[in-house]
Amino acid sequence: AGQRVVAVSAGGDHSLALAADGAVRSWGGGSYGRLGHGDEQKQPLPKKVEAFAAQRVVAVSAGAAHSLALTADSGVWS
Repeated sequence: AGQRVVAVSAGGDHSLALAADGAVRSWGGGSYGRLGHGDEQKQPLPKKVEAFAAQRVVAVSAGAAHSLALTADSGVWS
């Protein structure tokens, strides 16, 4: 079953989606590790960012060559 998406952000070569449950998915070009999967591989389809498995993300933003996430406990991740 799909997750309800509450926010999306498009960067220069990648995109982010934030689900209602706080999960983040990313896809597109993986240069500089901007997708958050621990590598620089391209992702043609949205893939869950497992680094946030124990956290609730409340906002995401995709830049030209980076991504940002804000967690419920006021943490900022890049």
